[in-house]
Amino acid sequence: MTALLHTHALLDHALTEAGPLARELLNVVQDELDAQPQHFPLREGWRKVRTNFAADFEGKLIELLQAGRRGEDPLNRSQSQFGGLESLSLVDEHQALQDVAIAHVARAAEDASRAELHQIGNFYAALRGIARARERDNPLRPALYAHALHHALAASPLGAQAQYELMRVAAAPLAEALHRQYALACAMLRAADLSDMVASHGQLQGDPLARQRLAAAHGTLDGLSRRVDAVNSRPQRLAPPAHPDAPAPFVRSTGPDMLSRLYDQILADPRLLPPLKALLARLQIAVVRLARSDTTLLRRQDHPTWALLNRVAAHGMAFERADDERLVDFLRFMEAESQLLVDAPTPTAALFQQVLARVEARIDRQARQSSERNAVALAALEREQQRKEWRELLREQIDHQIAGAPLGPRMHRFLQTAWVEVIVTAMVRHGRESREAQTAMELVDALLDSLGTPRDMADREALRMRLPVLIERLVAGCESVDLPLPRREPALSELMGQHARLLRGLPALDPAERRPAPPRPAAPGSAAPASADEIVRRLMGERDSQVPSHWLSADVDRGELPTVPVQLYNEHGSPDARAALQRWIDGLQIGHWFHLFIQGGWHTAQIAWLSEGRQYVLFVGRDPDERLSLTRKALEALLANGLIAALDEDSVVQRAVDTLISDLDGG
Repeated sequence: MTALLHTHALLDHALTEAGPLARELLNVVQDELDAQPQHFPLREGWRKVRTNFAADFEGKLIELLQAGRRGEDPLNRSQSQFGGLESLSLVDEHQALQDVAIAHVARAAEDASRAELHQIGNFYAALRGIARARERDNPLRPALYAHALHHALAASPLGAQAQYELMRVAAAPLAEALHRQYALACAMLRAADLSDMVASHGQLQGDPLARQRLAAAHGTLDGLSRRVDAVNSRPQRLAPPAHPDAPAPFVRSTGPDMLSRLYDQILADPRLLPPLKALLARLQIAVVRLARSDTTLLRRQDHPTWALLNRVAAHGMAFERADDERLVDFLRFMEAESQLLVDAPTPTAALFQQVLARVEARIDRQARQSSERNAVALAALEREQQRKEWRELLREQIDHQIAGAPLGPRMHRFLQTAWVEVIVTAMVRHGRESREAQTAMELVDALLDSLGTPRDMADREALRMRLPVLIERLVAGCESVDLPLPRREPALSELMGQHARLLRGLPALDPAERRPAPPRPAAPGSAAPASADEIVRRLMGERDSQVPSHWLSADVDRGELPTVPVQLYNEHGSPDARAALQRWIDGLQIGHWFHLFIQGGWHTAQIAWLSEGRQYVLFVGRDPDERLSLTRKALEALLANGLIAALDEDSVVQRAVDTLISDLDGG
């Protein structure tokens, strides 16, 4: 019966509906903006988009659908889109704002058509011969339509905030229109007598928030042990013999039996690749021997043994293929470590802790090696983002340094502007504490010292000897920023005239020409002006980062990452939210893996580099050439919207404990 439905029938139908869908969306969004007073501020931005919206949306959607028809992944991103080695760029809060909007639109459509998408996904999985339906194998998935919508809005001169708001307005109408299309596609499957195939090819996903609720009510090892003890202490009724193939009852069991069942659940975790399961199974020998002498093993969730298993599993689960070179290298390293534990006459918690420390060091070192090619470029990119702040602080510092100095007006202005740029450029290129930056800052003091009136002939001769080097350093600084001659020559000529006066025994500045220092009125109750040392300390200090208000009100579905406690992070102005954000940022570690939604799709990536103030983070993906560099504000935005989570937050041991507690409670 499959012949009754052409392989590309569903895609062909979607292609014919692209134009009508675009026009429907154009009209419905206009109606929504006209009907809802809270959307009135968006109407001006929509006016700029409206003329070309339908054509841009239809064109992009057809492009994506045709890619799917050719068997390609329509949303597959090349290395250059993630910032390759030659084109590294930061994902800032504006990019994250777009990603939040795309995720919201896609999730709204998925929620409205979950059953239909299940059938369509299974249909394409069956066509591809895949045992389990994967979202990315569905060429009609809502993410394509969300990207087409974003493209249509981004094609017009709209700011990131306006695009974000319009995406949210269009989310519900698009979800409703797609529901009709998906329902019709399912009807086509039924008409072709394919309902049984798509129904049996995979199991319908349950409540998307079920895991989130389970995560909110995590059990503990100690709680599991107490429940077992409580159940074992109850009077037991005689029960009929169990089926020979049924698992042994969990209650009335000894500690070793509980450990065995817990370990069985760990090894049954479907997220573990076969070689990773083999490694964990080998470690079970040492774990069982440790349990005989360490009574805290089944009581302490933070026991080094479980920490080691969680860390190894979380790192291994980041890889999709068992033959990935980085995974193979890690497993080879773990062979020796596991052998050490197995061969130990009496394994101890301290021994597991030592192995854990070596595993952490190995993962950290491997991740840092991945970032070596980008570390210099990323550090310079981070410093470039601070150019404006550095410029303002340096200008303030130099203003204090030259206040009352015998400078001519041209050199005074030169130091306030051009030389500030010289110092800042040196800091951006070489680092804020680099020799080049320090040399440029010290030249200001050297220049001011050269304008002091010599006391005798010996002082004049010493000045004469210093001047060529001073002028040479000034010229070199000007050339480092390509300062044009017309901008430097007047100040240098004025300076040389002053030096000529000094060499003749005259003061650098004619007393008749000395300008009074400009008054600096202080606000009532204000502190005294900061000293140069204080300003430098401010310059070297770290910057604070605040969460933009539009992140805190975004209502994005969190079902994709159920373990992210977004309620901790998205309460606007809450001290608890700010503290939680800071704790999360402080807890970031090189080598840890994350799932994050960025640049329009979900990625699994590892932290390979952190800037000094944790304002910038470099992630390296499963493909070592996939590099994502994010600002702190972008990370905070993703976190507040449930679009990033660490792999080890949903630990393999915790999942096993939850499953066993659920079994005790009757499912």
